[in-house]
Amino acid sequence: MKKKYILMSLVTLVTILASCKKFVDYNPHEDFVTTEQDYLKSETDYRTMVISAYSPLQWLNQMVPVGDIASDNSVTGGESASDVLSLQQIDDYTNTPINSTMTDLWQVAYEGVNRANYLTQYKDKNLAGQTVTFAGKDALYGEVYFLRAYYYFSLVRMFGDVPLFTDKRLGVTDSRTLKRSPKADVYKAIEADLTSAIAALPAVQTQKGRITKYAAQALLGKVYLYENKFDQAASTLESVITSNAFSLVADFNSIFLAAGENGPESVFEIQYTNGSPYYNWGGVTRGQGNYSVQQCGIRGLNGNIPYAAGWSTNLPSQNLASAYSAGDQRKAVTTFDIEAYKNANPALGITYQVAPYKNTGLYNGKYLPRKGETSGQVELNYLNNFRTIRYAEVLLMAAEANNRATAPNDVKAQGYLNQVRQRAFGDANHNVTLTGAALKQAIWDERRLELAMEGDRFFDLVRTGQAAAKIPGFKVGKNEVFAIPQSEVDVSGLTQNPGY
Repeated sequence: MKKKYILMSLVTLVTILASCKKFVDYNPHEDFVTTEQDYLKSETDYRTMVISAYSPLQWLNQMVPVGDIASDNSVTGGESASDVLSLQQIDDYTNTPINSTMTDLWQVAYEGVNRANYLTQYKDKNLAGQTVTFAGKDALYGEVYFLRAYYYFSLVRMFGDVPLFTDKRLGVTDSRTLKRSPKADVYKAIEADLTSAIAALPAVQTQKGRITKYAAQALLGKVYLYENKFDQAASTLESVITSNAFSLVADFNSIFLAAGENGPESVFEIQYTNGSPYYNWGGVTRGQGNYSVQQCGIRGLNGNIPYAAGWSTNLPSQNLASAYSAGDQRKAVTTFDIEAYKNANPALGITYQVAPYKNTGLYNGKYLPRKGETSGQVELNYLNNFRTIRYAEVLLMAAEANNRATAPNDVKAQGYLNQVRQRAFGDANHNVTLTGAALKQAIWDERRLELAMEGDRFFDLVRTGQAAAKIPGFKVGKNEVFAIPQSEVDVSGLTQNPGY
């Protein structure tokens, strides 16, 4: 049987298909279009197509550096002011609608939406009008609903009002018929998908990396925070906490090692692999490997050390490093100081090149490239998963939700916050006893310390109203969202965001 799927973003066809190879053996280089009625005829067809709906998660990897570079956490760095120009523009707040990174993220997210929509369109009957039933089909569709919600959440965080369609996949003839929907409507659709996912998904998956009920609950809790629905967020996140399915790992650094992937703190990870080497420099984000890991590496690094060289991009700021208190084990991991490491280990023969542009002396240790964790075209094939939702974040989200609820519970909020701080310091001496607005700010500050360089900082500053005070160059009324890609304005007739 020939297996074909449609690969359509709003205006651009994507012709490379990759999969989450860590949990499914699947050929990442097949080309799929939905032109034949001989597909979706069996359980295998449906399960294979669901894997293709996971693939754009991998391709969204530049959302992580963008989320920190656009904030006070990091700078673009690189070789020069023209190196990775799209990220330099985001860093410098000179971003325009013609930005290759943001255009790519838009197209990838809608690619994910389209794949999910294709599956929901033919959930009950396939292209030939046949009904295909099998055990576990509803649970499988729980994964699809989660994925569509995640893609739309990514879009609404980046761009605000966006085209919303859930009834079918988008075709070429639809490109000028869609309008931007108010973000409130997009959030309503996200809530509906996650509610359906929670009802259908199992608590545990036999294959690591697949979406669970708890991942859907955690994401829904996060969505509620973005909507200022704190009562709903508190109750939803409480379900994850009281499940006792997760725990904080004592050694913070170990979370980000290969051995720490899909561990006891993992609620949802985006899976990457080096098992299917990818060589397309024309589509660096389209492989199964995590391209952003290479970006974080130290230029010209050599020595008897576990780390590999990279491009000195997405450099943590000194502002971030100074936010950590003495004794906080997260600082050395998050803001890795190569010169201090070299001086402390003279026998290792460490040499490296100072970052040529916007050097801070610091590197993202959470995703620093390591020897043996890539293959083939080494820059494009690092196996590092993104720890997209960790249990520590669930605790911090629950802390914020309880503090900001209609009937605040600051005692519970303190308890959740202090679990994270006790792991960070190894004792209870740094526990927070604040209440009210002061506690709220402490929780927000803790999110920065815990989740820095994981891609949330910019979006946190925007949703909490702190962006203008924290980010140089940020303009209120404009920079809360990024520009709609000019290609969508030109081809699809979409309106542009204010100020762009």
